[in-house]
Amino acid sequence: MDNPGNPQEIMVPPVEGVAGGGTAYGWGDSGSRDPLSLRGTIDPSKIPSADLVHVWCMPSTANVGPQDMPRPLEPISLLAARNERESIQIAMRPKVTWAGSGIAGVVQVQCADLCSTSGDRLIAGQSLTLRRVVPVLGVPDALVPVDMPISQIRLFPGETTAIWISIDVPSAQPPGQYEGELIITAMKADAESSAQSLGNVEKHQLYKELRNCLDIVEPIEGKPMDEVVERVKSATTSLRRVLLSPSFSDLFSDNGPVDMMDEDSISNLSIRVKLHLTVWDFVLPATPSLPAVIGISDTVIEDRYGLEHGSKEWYEALDQHFKWLLNYRISPYFCRWGDSMRVLTYTCPWPADHPKSDEYFMDPRLAAYAVPFTPIVSCGDTVKDHLQREVEILKTKSHWKKAYFYLWDEPLNVEQYDSIRNMANEIRTYASDARVLTTYYCGPSDAPLASNNFEAFLKVPEFLRPHTQIYCTSEWVLGNREDLAKDIIAELQTENGEEWWTYVCMGPSDPHPNWHLGMRGTQHRAVMWRVWKEGGTGFLYWGANCYEKATVASAEIRFRRGLPPGDGVLYYPGEVFSSSHQPVASLRLERLLSGLQDIEYLKLYASRFGRDESVSLLERTGMYFGPERYTHEHMPIDVMRSEIFRMCRS
Repeated sequence: MDNPGNPQEIMVPPVEGVAGGGTAYGWGDSGSRDPLSLRGTIDPSKIPSADLVHVWCMPSTANVGPQDMPRPLEPISLLAARNERESIQIAMRPKVTWAGSGIAGVVQVQCADLCSTSGDRLIAGQSLTLRRVVPVLGVPDALVPVDMPISQIRLFPGETTAIWISIDVPSAQPPGQYEGELIITAMKADAESSAQSLGNVEKHQLYKELRNCLDIVEPIEGKPMDEVVERVKSATTSLRRVLLSPSFSDLFSDNGPVDMMDEDSISNLSIRVKLHLTVWDFVLPATPSLPAVIGISDTVIEDRYGLEHGSKEWYEALDQHFKWLLNYRISPYFCRWGDSMRVLTYTCPWPADHPKSDEYFMDPRLAAYAVPFTPIVSCGDTVKDHLQREVEILKTKSHWKKAYFYLWDEPLNVEQYDSIRNMANEIRTYASDARVLTTYYCGPSDAPLASNNFEAFLKVPEFLRPHTQIYCTSEWVLGNREDLAKDIIAELQTENGEEWWTYVCMGPSDPHPNWHLGMRGTQHRAVMWRVWKEGGTGFLYWGANCYEKATVASAEIRFRRGLPPGDGVLYYPGEVFSSSHQPVASLRLERLLSGLQDIEYLKLYASRFGRDESVSLLERTGMYFGPERYTHEHMPIDVMRSEIFRMCRS
């Protein structure tokens, strides 16, 4: 496949039968007409781009599929706290074809810094990023990075293409009103081939030269005049070398530049999308208020990248995945399953006495970390000796309060529950305040704890106490009876540090909130709204990269058989889409992040007006009433956020 910065040809047919949706599959173009009767060869350098391309904006909760139809273009207005990411989508659909080779044409997308009236900036390529929305099984999901600040995108006849725009506001960013724009320009076909001919080696060389110019000129403030002159001369020499390089030879003749669109032409012909951002004084806490612990399969990484367990490359790969997911307010843990759903989980692949251990566990973005019960890499120690050494080192650290042990996934019978008890006993021999997390959706099948299944489920804490401190239950058990959450919490001894966390897995299914592929965007985001309303204090998800086994990094992604599409997969290997080795986020992962950020807003509101009022706000705005009653539109989300901004700003 092409590099992400080059125009790409992505042709994936829609797939029927995926739940939810919110996307207009079944397209027909009978309702639209070309605004001009364009005949013959179309030269986009002489025609307004608005006559060639539909452009419109969509919220981050919209599933913008290939068959989505155009809407009016309106300016973008966003609200963001500091240390928050806010996203929006730009959709494009060709009105006519102005290029050949099976494509409608190529558009150039250029973004500029967002600037405030006081001169503060959110810099394009750093705080402002663009990604192309790529269908997976015909459903918009993968977010493939594109070149910044200028990229070229291929458009196909009768198809809508979406660009995902994210703005990351740093914690120290001054509050204020920021404005910028995206410039979208239809390009000539030869402009595309020119862009494609610039290889990675040439681009890297150009980057080094331009970076060198910047390094020469940037530190001139306060320098003596003769030094400033020398620095400017040096930078001029470097810039001349860049302009005379072969990369730009086709832009010059003996009489100067050849046919190029000047700035006035671009200004007159391009589509300009205005972007306005209000940054307010609230700062999202570095440490998430709600721990969201999400699994990464180490065996999937080993198989796909051909890594030997415990090798230098293995540590590097796990380190990359861990650090990347931290940016999503997630507390990752690595995992591998054993017999009968016994699970080995660990957040840091290095032992507790390694410097990396403190680097991982002291990171303020990490809200919770898993401690392994057995050695991750063979070290010659017995399980008992290894466990004792790890616990005795970690319990002396200030971050020990983040630690938990996740030993067994969904125990089903007395033997499995007894295994949890035995392991927990051994752990608490070395640290009486250690926390054990157990996921479950039922009591032991061979020793009924009550007369019916739900009553037996409620009695699990009594059955496991004191061998579990974090009781993590499936949302599937509650169905649409979220009032049952009160019954679960009533069984816990919160005064003794017991907590109630929840999880989603294969279930619950549509229309309940979950992260399956093809569900509505608000359905994805509502997973965290549900957690807040029900009163859970943490959340677990079993896997973020649990696709089918492959032994080549760029191999096609296949979801696991027997699972709903997307279940256990929140991001993709970058190699599937380009030469990049960086993971590629899904729309669902971005919506998970948005849901976690919503919780910070609701917590701020609750700190001022009480938790009951924060739940009432969810309902008053029409955002969330329950697992079968939540908004399908984005507007109530903006209303909720705006109300918290209005009531809680300084």
